[in-house]
Amino acid sequence: MTEQDTDQSVRKGERIAKVMARAGLCSRRDAERWIEAGRVRLNGEVLRSAAVNVGEDDEVLVDGEPLRAPDAPRMWRYHKPAGLITSHKDPRGRPTVFEQLPKNLPRVISVGRLDFNSEGLLLLTNDGGLARRLELPATGWLRRYRVRAHGRVTPQELERAGKGLTIEGVRYGGIDLAVERQQGANIWITAALREGKNREVRHVLAHFGLEVNRLIRVSYGPFQLGELARGEVEEIPRRVLRDQLGEKPKSGTARKKKPSNAHRRRKT
Repeated sequence: MTEQDTDQSVRKGERIAKVMARAGLCSRRDAERWIEAGRVRLNGEVLRSAAVNVGEDDEVLVDGEPLRAPDAPRMWRYHKPAGLITSHKDPRGRPTVFEQLPKNLPRVISVGRLDFNSEGLLLLTNDGGLARRLELPATGWLRRYRVRAHGRVTPQELERAGKGLTIEGVRYGGIDLAVERQQGANIWITAALREGKNREVRHVLAHFGLEVNRLIRVSYGPFQLGELARGEVEEIPRRVLRDQLGEKPKSGTARKKKPSNAHRRRKT
């Protein structure tokens, strides 16, 4: 890193990639790629490193155009069907959640994920900082699922998952599992957890000899799937969002453009 880069990286403000993402222009990863490609200018000079903070007096141009001020945080409920990958792009060419969303939605990201074969409630937001905050186990939001699996298990066996399990070297936190009903060779189980590792419910149930053949997320924190139709998107009213978060939703200091087309943070 050059001396100039070092000076820029320690200035107060927000990381440039975060600012670009919050403006709805691209993801943080894409922002880093755009910077490497020389598409971003900071205070008149081409930016070569993403390890830079920008402050209220800095001018940021992308492809010669100033960044627009970020939108207020918003959130949507989406009933994800099975057979979609929760990603903006898939190297294997599988259909993605974001390809199926209505074209009138702004650029959004998901709060957590649902794997390709899973379905149910997926929260979407235009605010990356809010998404990351709601994904943290420390936030304490419970995620509930209904699961259909092939096999048999006793409620007493499932109780072991409540204290956490280590499976093939991976530690899983406590999961509340309860038998809903046995239906022929299949069993319906409810699952509730506060942290979600990759395919966690499937791995834990496989540990008990169960093969999951359907997994539906029915709630994420205070937000319910309810009667939302498969593939349907519905915005959560901002008043409800504020009430459930216990504060005015925010992920950082809002920013605005100054009259000279520079990109500034809004004073608070």
